[in-house]
Amino acid sequence: MSALLARMTLEEKIGQLNFPSLAFPHDAQLEAVRRGRIGAMLNVVNPDHMRDFQAAMAQSRLKIPMLFALDAIYAFRIAFPAPIAWAATWRPELAQRAAELVALETAQTGINLTFGPMVDISRDPRWGRVIEGAGEDPFLAAAFASARVTGYRKGGLATSAKHFVGYGAPEGGRDYNGAQISAAELFDRYIPPFQAAIAAGTETVMASFNTVNGIPVTANQWLLSDVLKNRLGFDGIVMSDFAAVTELVNHGVAADHADAARKAFNAGIDLDMAGQAYDRYLGDAIAGGRVSTAQIDAAVRRVLTVKYRMGLFADSPGGVRKIPARPKEEAVRKAAREVARESFVLLKNSGATLPITPKSGTVALIGAAAIATNDHSWYGPALLEKPKTETLLDALKARMGRGQSLLFAEGFADPCGLAFKDKAGAVATAKAADLVVLMAAEDCVASGEGVSRTDLGLSGVQEEMLDALVAAGKPIVLIVDTGRPLALADVSAKVATLMVTWHPGTEGRAALAEILTGQYAPSGKLPMTFPRSVGQVPISYSDLPTSRPMTGDDHSFGDRYTTGYIDERPTPLYPFGHGLSYTTFEYSHLEISAPRMGRGGKVEVRVDVTNTGMRSGQEVVQLYTRQLVAARSRPLRELKGFEKVALKPGQRRTVRFVLNAADLAYHDDDGKPVIEPGKFDVFVGGSAAADLESSFEIAAD
Repeated sequence: MSALLARMTLEEKIGQLNFPSLAFPHDAQLEAVRRGRIGAMLNVVNPDHMRDFQAAMAQSRLKIPMLFALDAIYAFRIAFPAPIAWAATWRPELAQRAAELVALETAQTGINLTFGPMVDISRDPRWGRVIEGAGEDPFLAAAFASARVTGYRKGGLATSAKHFVGYGAPEGGRDYNGAQISAAELFDRYIPPFQAAIAAGTETVMASFNTVNGIPVTANQWLLSDVLKNRLGFDGIVMSDFAAVTELVNHGVAADHADAARKAFNAGIDLDMAGQAYDRYLGDAIAGGRVSTAQIDAAVRRVLTVKYRMGLFADSPGGVRKIPARPKEEAVRKAAREVARESFVLLKNSGATLPITPKSGTVALIGAAAIATNDHSWYGPALLEKPKTETLLDALKARMGRGQSLLFAEGFADPCGLAFKDKAGAVATAKAADLVVLMAAEDCVASGEGVSRTDLGLSGVQEEMLDALVAAGKPIVLIVDTGRPLALADVSAKVATLMVTWHPGTEGRAALAEILTGQYAPSGKLPMTFPRSVGQVPISYSDLPTSRPMTGDDHSFGDRYTTGYIDERPTPLYPFGHGLSYTTFEYSHLEISAPRMGRGGKVEVRVDVTNTGMRSGQEVVQLYTRQLVAARSRPLRELKGFEKVALKPGQRRTVRFVLNAADLAYHDDDGKPVIEPGKFDVFVGGSAAADLESSFEIAAD
């Protein structure tokens, strides 16, 4: 590598740091590749375009292989559920397999880098990009960050953990907005998933768009160089987000694009994505002494090192990159259905309304979403042929038992219920049935980047339709297809059953029909808290205690001068980790192996879980801790372990967790870990509201 670096001209070195997006026409870009002025491209999907760029690279003087990147996050052709649904399975191994299969499909085209996983922590569902992450908890998110990186890499793609750091905490939930986060909170809450991604081998890390404590991350030397590169030991490529370097001008920290290029580069950005600022201005910065040649060489060395590690060079240490075989479509579909099936979260099921059985009588399925196959704004690479997808109506018809009757009414003019099509006809259909299943969907363009919301209710006229169906007097099963937690307190009170299916992908409707008819029991758990109202957000189970905690669930039951609201309960509608099954589970015999341990020790926590119902099911056993007294206020609860177990009726299993003292550390104002002696409470159960409790101590050395 040193020999190659020594042969490179300054123009070729800067070219390795230039990362443009495909342009139309792209003749000028092909010529730039031939001259060594481009080292990486994004959004090259068309096979003809890929061949053109590969040929241009082969015609360059040094023939340095290129990175070809794409947002292959949860879909290339076959769509898996969105990543927040992966987290709702609470099974990282499923996420690893999903990521591997997405990568296997993608790698066939010549793409070698995906812009994932997104590992941002967010407690604010107004922010649309919660759909791409694993929710509010750093422990859960770290597990899925590791799994996703491992899966993508196994499937043939390098990864980009994003967005470092604090992008998921914008003030007001407004995308691209700034965040105010202390160093202690950064290390406690937001950095752990990045540490997990780095440990799993992510080749690149993408910096976030936003400011953290007033400084744009793209120009934040402390975060990018001191923390990410030095303290966390990340030796791969640090890239900007799309045009984020030139957008430093918009932030007001750079006078022009030349100033922006200098500040971003000196902060630690190795690759300038889609900004062209490095291409145009780094040469002048070196000539003027504002950037050193040694800095350029260090950045280029990082880029070349990653390319060597990926096997892009003929003499790469691990051998030349081999594109894995294309997976069989049926294998991808099978995995996509399994992820969907385990991601659905049954929030409420009064009177065991689900599953649908012969006793359910005539079922009315209402909603245009039940005959739609793609109601999410971001699906996968543009212009690709979409795979055949079964509608919920067809899937449910195929699974209804003998003698069961299924009626259907569209009700809405579009899948997301923005307008009525035949409200009266839908109500009449409901009146003719014994059970009503209403399929609702979040506004079709309301999840993802740039779609922050102030209203977290059902989109359009869907709640008005719900009210009309409620008036028909039949029990209602409400299915909500969404990319984020919604505020559904009023809605939940009106229905017998409420289930969240996220955006479930190509096989999602078939998986939903399997769940509705009882072929499988739901087993998903919430990776984010569901608020009662927008006024509660940001909301998290792991909030800090206050000087005046609530003594009841409502101010009418307690003192006015306590933490809470005068017009709403302070508790969530559905807590983090919540999710029901078609059976019930009982927790008992919580035991801790020792009453105390040293700061270098560990204890084992054991609990018995019993299926007390009449059906088989899966339960996510969750372990939480609370440090009662410390030098700084500690969260009310913190997730420290989880395991999903399958149990038959009457079956009991002992679940074991190991708690290391190091796992209970928190960070001080300098970001240094502190293991403080004292008492810790332990809670085990099926959600963050778990009430089976014990305790232990960490003893002073």
